[in-house]
This record gives sequence, C-alpha cells and structure tokens, in this order.
Amino acid sequence: MIWLTWRQFRTQATVIYTALVFLTLLLAVTGPQLADLYGTVGDGLFDRITSADRTVYYLGLAVVLLVPAVIGMFWGAPLVARELETGTHRLAWNQSVSRTRWLATKLAVTGIAAVAAAALAALAVTWWSGPIDQAVNSGGTGADPFYPRIDPLVFGARGVVPIGHAAFAFILGVTLGVLVRRTVPAMAATLATYAAVQIVMPLWVRPHLAASVQASLSFTEAKPVTIGVDSVQQVDFGQPGAWVLSEQTVNASGDPAPLPTSFTDCPSMSDCAAALNEAGYRQEVVYQPAGNFWTLQWAETGIFLGLALALAGFCAWWIRRRTV
Repeated sequence: MIWLTWRQFRTQATVIYTALVFLTLLLAVTGPQLADLYGTVGDGLFDRITSADRTVYYLGLAVVLLVPAVIGMFWGAPLVARELETGTHRLAWNQSVSRTRWLATKLAVTGIAAVAAAALAALAVTWWSGPIDQAVNSGGTGADPFYPRIDPLVFGARGVVPIGHAAFAFILGVTLGVLVRRTVPAMAATLATYAAVQIVMPLWVRPHLAASVQASLSFTEAKPVTIGVDSVQQVDFGQPGAWVLSEQTVNASGDPAPLPTSFTDCPSMSDCAAALNEAGYRQEVVYQPAGNFWTLQWAETGIFLGLALALAGFCAWWIRRRTV
C-alpha cells in the first residue's frame, strides 16, 4: 500500500523536491557571504547589499509562499479525486485493506512528504534571510524594499508557519477532491479556497492571535514619513520591525480629522511636525511589536494544523459512509 501510494505521486514529488534542492544549494552558496557581511557592517547591511542578494531574497520568499499552494493543488486534490474519477476506488475498497487504512496510508505518506518539503524550504529561507531580518528589526537605515519578518508579506515564509500552511493546503486539496470527485475542478477549487484563506488570515485573524499595542504619539515623539492631503499617512514611531495594524491622525479633541492645507505645504517634515504638535494633532497607532513574531507563528501554526486534522477526520468519515 505504501509503495503503491509512492508510485502514484512520485512524479509530483520529484519535481518539487528537485526545485527545492536547487534553491537550497543557491542559498547555501550565497548565505555565508551575506552573514559575514552583516557581522562586519551590522545595521549598515543595506548600504552594501547587492541586486543579486535582493533577487535571491524575493525568490526564496516566493518559493516558500507557493509551496503549500502547489502541494494542495498537485498532491492533495488528485489524491482521492483521481481514484473517484477513474473508478479505481471500487477495486481498492473491495480488497482486504479497509477504507480507513487505505486513506490513512495515502494521507500519511503524501502528507509527511508535503510537510517535509515546506519545512525544508522554510528552514533554508529563514536561515538565509536571518541577517536581513535582524537588520530590519534593529532599525537599519535604507531597509526598503525589505520588510519586517512579522509583516504579512513575509510572515508566511518564515519560521514554522509554512509547515502549518502546507499541512492545511494538502488536506484541503484532498477534501475538495473527495467532494468534487473531479481532478481538475478540485485543483482549481483548492487554489481558490487556499488563496481566500491566505487573505482572510492576516486581515481578520492573525492580528488577534497576540496582544497588540496601542500608542498615541505627539509629533515630537513620532516623525512624519509621508503627509497626504487629508492626514498624516505614516509616521516613524520608533518601533522597527513592527507590523502596523492601523494608523490615523487625530486632532486636539481626539477625533480623526483632515489636516489644514497649510500643513501639507510646509518647507520640511520637521516644520510640519512642529506645526502639527503645536496645533495639538497626534498620531494613533495600533501595532504588533516585533517581539510577538514567535507568539503569532506558533498560534497560527496550531490553527492550521487543527484545521488539517479536522478535514482529515471529515474525509475519513465521508469515505467510510460512502457506498461504492
């Protein structure tokens, strides 16, 4: 049973693992040089970083974010849907192996391979990006276009969260394959559903997985970074590496208010800050501090692993009660 399961998905596994091996080799070759550079120049890393390093940074980010989606589509969705679509499930379910054991073997062999692939990619990319993430969290100047590791654009490609994402995406694909019973529609449904979950999580769930910080800052404490027609759009509030959840400008009464036109025409940012402070304007900021990174990582991983277990239980229940 194990050997048969491996034979059925070995082509997909070979493609992904070959790509990951090449990525790992690339990171292994370029990573030590980046680490040595950070050890030498510290927070001045961004002044010395090369365009090749930026390319590798975003390549690694893209690969880790895509691995769970690819696994869900190409490993999870066809796993049972192919059997149901071709009718081979009738033969498998009438053998001495029970349906539960049949499904458990498929889920275990392919699921372990899926989680291992995501873990390999996440470990390699997290290690390689470590110097950049440290420089960003230390407030190194010139960090653009790099993001804090707690930022939604990067968070899913660091730490242990990719493991949870991969497990969930894989079981999601299996579940939709069981329900849809057609391989290609199940693959499309898996991609769409997984993408929707990845939008919902950072917008409405992740911000509440750890206690956020609310700060009301005068413009002597917070320096304006950009000023729009209606309000101050962004400030530097002395928390490098933080994930800003919301930010708004309030007047002396504490109410959100547009700025007078005169404030957007001041000669410099420092003059704007002085004028805003004198007029009683403040900046209200809600953020997740950089120190909450691992709390959010473990909480989100637990959620996705829990969802994966629940979906696996549903698949087992559905297959046991289904007539051939």
